[in-house]
Order: sequence, then structure tokens, then C-alpha cells
Amino acid sequence: MKRLLLTSVMGLALMAGGASAAEIYVRFGPPPPPREVIVMRPGPRHVWVPGYYRWTGNHYHWVKGCWRKPPRGRMVWVPGHWAPRRGGYVWIAGYWR
Repeated sequence: MKRLLLTSVMGLALMAGGASAAEIYVRFGPPPPPREVIVMRPGPRHVWVPGYYRWTGNHYHWVKGCWRKPPRGRMVWVPGHWAPRRGGYVWIAGYWR
């Protein structure tokens, strides 16, 4: 019985993780990004994470950039972007490297 319960819980956890990894596909690309004003760096370890367009379901919404501390050491931010695909665009999320 314990084995069945554990297997069920693990299966649900794997399905939930896969659901969040769905691609965002839009038939038309975002507009050109607005000019961002980069304010003074709050500390020496902070890295600028630039803004991006987020798809809301019926239009693009600009999310402003901000300063963030890397999770570890000298990591750098690789910005997300909208990649052209057949007949539209797909969002590729940014990440720390």
C-alpha cells in the first residue's frame, strides 16, 4: 500500500512539473522594446536583468527590468527572448548561467 501511494505521489509531482514547462506560442512577434532607464546599482554584486514582453493571452505587456543578486558567485543573467518559429513566436525564458 505504501509503495502504491508513493508511486502515485511521484507521478503527480512529475506531471505537475511537466505542465509548467509548456511553451508560450504567439502568432505575431512583440513590438520593439521601449528604452529603459537603468537606475543606480544597489550593490556591487547586483546584475541588471533587462525587461521583456510577457504575453497576457491577447496582447504583449512590458515587464520592467530590475537589479538582482545572482544565486551564486559570479553567475551572469542570460535574458529571455521571443524566438521565431514556424508561423509565430515562442518565449524562451531567461536563466542564470
